[in-house]
Amino acid sequence: MTEKADSVKPNGFALIPFAVFAAFYVGLSLYADHLGFEMPWYKVSMPVAFVVASAVSLIIGRCRTLDEKVEIYARGMGEPNIMIMCLIFILAGAFATIAKGAGAVDAAVTIAQSLVPAKLMVAGVFLVSCLISLAIGTSCGTIAAVTPIALGFAGPLQLSPALLMGAVVGGAMFGDNLSMISDTTIAATRTQGVKMRDKFLANGLIASPAALVALFLYAMSGSAAGVVETPAVTWHHVVLIMPYVLVLVLALAGFNVMALLFSGTVLSAVIGGAFGRFAFFDAMDLLGKGTLGMGETLIVALLAGGLFRSVQANGGVLWLTDRIAKVIRGPRTCELGVFFLVAAVNCFTANNTVAIVIAGPIAKECADKFKADPVRIASVLDTASCVVQGLIPYGAQILIAMGVAKGLDMKVDSLALLKCLYYQPLLALVVFASMVFSGRRIKSPIPQAG
Repeated sequence: MTEKADSVKPNGFALIPFAVFAAFYVGLSLYADHLGFEMPWYKVSMPVAFVVASAVSLIIGRCRTLDEKVEIYARGMGEPNIMIMCLIFILAGAFATIAKGAGAVDAAVTIAQSLVPAKLMVAGVFLVSCLISLAIGTSCGTIAAVTPIALGFAGPLQLSPALLMGAVVGGAMFGDNLSMISDTTIAATRTQGVKMRDKFLANGLIASPAALVALFLYAMSGSAAGVVETPAVTWHHVVLIMPYVLVLVLALAGFNVMALLFSGTVLSAVIGGAFGRFAFFDAMDLLGKGTLGMGETLIVALLAGGLFRSVQANGGVLWLTDRIAKVIRGPRTCELGVFFLVAAVNCFTANNTVAIVIAGPIAKECADKFKADPVRIASVLDTASCVVQGLIPYGAQILIAMGVAKGLDMKVDSLALLKCLYYQPLLALVVFASMVFSGRRIKSPIPQAG
């Protein structure tokens, strides 16, 4: 099997499972919407769509036996990044549920209402997510920490849960794209041989305008309909939000996202018990419901990992990268080609860091051949991956947000959430505009790394 994996050849037919997934999930959901069903995107289960696409991927590929193809698929399901993602999902579900049971959500809402005008609450959520993700360098950690707080505003202020989740995810992707300690920044700069400072400055010229416009849009679209009197904040509220404070502080200190979620869960249980919110076995019940509530999310992550590995082993990713590389003719088309290359790979891997690692060497070769600015190429790599990662409904970021919402008994339509993701499309528009309105060779605002 190792020899066969080393001799994988480009094969466009290997991408058929993704077309099947799109036709089955998106197509049937749109048809359900046409028929007038309420919440049409819940009529077709995403795990079922992945099972159908996975079955097609196992049929494709004549050079391997079914046992070999199943083993490749299983290795994809058990890939370390997938397993880590699943652990994060489990802890995020437990933390969201136990924190809500302890009263942390209600307390956070009370404090936020006393500090931030209701009409600017959604914009405030976006800004906070931007700052936290920029500081900690991880979008998943930001979403897991901020989403429970943000969704707490939905009821009292009659704000759309999808809009609040969109603000959180958008802000999280802003920091993931720019942060010096983000794994995507590290991968992009290392594959192109540039300094992180240079990439940060060049990337900032693209991300900042998109973030400002998104902030304005969230401020305009997030008017609260249920404005109430500003509540009085007591020491009781301050103590109840300590689990969120702990999570944010540990995140800023660079703790592993699983460690900070576990710590927040334990503290929530202790505070909830001390304040008489629940007894010991009630806490155990809440933790169980929180983890089991992430079941569908876990299944999607596992099936997606297996499907992506199967497509890669059949030569689908290699075929795609070869086709995109062949259309590059100059510096500007190099940047455009790199954008679509990493975007396409990201769609298939559902992991922005992995997409950069796969596309990075090809991007480096193209940049050297067509004399494109390596700082710009590194920026495009990171930007494209964050745009796609923050938009695909089966990516870790949106799955975490949806899982937390489900743990808080909020049913959010995935299509409604996608409509509220303002930052990611704006970021794509800005980077395309920078390519179109640039000169023959786009120069970064600072000297290139030697």
